[in-house]
Amino acid sequence: MTSTFRTLTVPLDGKASPEGLPQFLVRDDLLCWTRREAGLVGFGEIARFTATGPERFLEADIWWRHLVLEADITDSVELPGTGPVAFGSFAFSKKSPFESRLIVPEIVVGVRDGKYWLTQLTVDDGELTREGALAALDRWLSSGSTKDTLRNLPTPATPSAGDGTSPDGSAKAGTAVVVRPVPLAAGATLHTGSLSEKDWMAAVAAGVAEIQTGALEKLVLARDIVATLPAGVSHAEVLRELAQRYRECWTYGVDGLVGATPEMLIQVEGRTAQARVLAGTLDRRDAHGEDGIPMEYAERVLAGSEKQRHEHEIAIQSLTSQLAPFSEAMNAHDEPFILELPNVWHLASDVKAELAEVEGHVPTCLALINALHPTAAVCGTPTLVAGSLIRKLEHLDRGPYAGPVGWLDAAGNGEWGIALRGAVIEDPHTVRLYAGCGIVDGSQPEAELAETWAKFRPMLESLGIRS
Repeated sequence: MTSTFRTLTVPLDGKASPEGLPQFLVRDDLLCWTRREAGLVGFGEIARFTATGPERFLEADIWWRHLVLEADITDSVELPGTGPVAFGSFAFSKKSPFESRLIVPEIVVGVRDGKYWLTQLTVDDGELTREGALAALDRWLSSGSTKDTLRNLPTPATPSAGDGTSPDGSAKAGTAVVVRPVPLAAGATLHTGSLSEKDWMAAVAAGVAEIQTGALEKLVLARDIVATLPAGVSHAEVLRELAQRYRECWTYGVDGLVGATPEMLIQVEGRTAQARVLAGTLDRRDAHGEDGIPMEYAERVLAGSEKQRHEHEIAIQSLTSQLAPFSEAMNAHDEPFILELPNVWHLASDVKAELAEVEGHVPTCLALINALHPTAAVCGTPTLVAGSLIRKLEHLDRGPYAGPVGWLDAAGNGEWGIALRGAVIEDPHTVRLYAGCGIVDGSQPEAELAETWAKFRPMLESLGIRS
């Protein structure tokens, strides 16, 4: 780039609607990262970086740091996610032909702690102004949006405290979140992907046999299915449905990769890094007919399972051992908690670390991801053995599935989830869905297959397909 990278961030008034950020999910070409009512939505594109191979994270890190090094930044909000921002999606495998990417949008709308802001980014000459940024946002929202969608969007003004959200971005008491039924997708069909159900269960059995030889302790095997929708697929509609139904997950959308992940690979704010690790799953439909409240069932069956707790402990040890060299202090839950989602329960643990300086500076988000990915939660352990076995048994290029997805800013802040509970919209009528399971000694192929269907459910629901 020959021109200077410049950004302008100004506040918006969010008091008009309690819906928060999901109300901006109005275009199929947007970039999205949202949880509850907070997050970031991007429109347009002014720059893009792509890479493949084992150095993809570090190459992207270098590109981003060079881009923002001499940027002209005007930021009157000064929160994580203000100023220069890029959205990203990275391949799961270093051997994948999928192009990992960072995308710099033209316009970003952000919501955090009840505050709304607008950022305009450019590499063109000319002055950036508040009025120009608002006009650009209006152009993006007006083209490809309906009046019904737009009627309650925030208005330009200084932020207001009366915006219907609590300090953590969740709805205040009395703010209803309405989840409407998704219309059934007329004529939609499902097809097996790389492996039939029978062949995938055989792969699980083969994985268990390898574990029993002592070659590895855990293996994560994924499978894909393909949905065909004659009436077409709306990226924006899918993202809105996921954001409404799976509010405790992080809803993401980057270049046709869409989903709602419950797992945070790494979140960095200043020198504090946090992660949410999941391993151990129970389909909520399995609770039907049980006595007692559902959570009691989950605690008994999930938290009381030696197999599930063993799988979870492997995932925690994987992340903490890889994060330790970058940390001067770290803590994690002594006992996993039950994460309750609409489709499943998970054993979950949150990890928090204070980052140490390495060679004179705090490690960046992408440097941490380079060290952490892939974790045992999505690959297995030992990593090299599990990765090799995945390539042998899955017969599938995961592409961006189970890879890092999220955003970063110029100050080093960022949020990167693992692209789970998601799909790739391959064309206007075709969606490829992915789901995987942790395999340990004692795993049963039939049970693991059923677990994949539970994990497909969020995307199937958002597409209007009954499962």
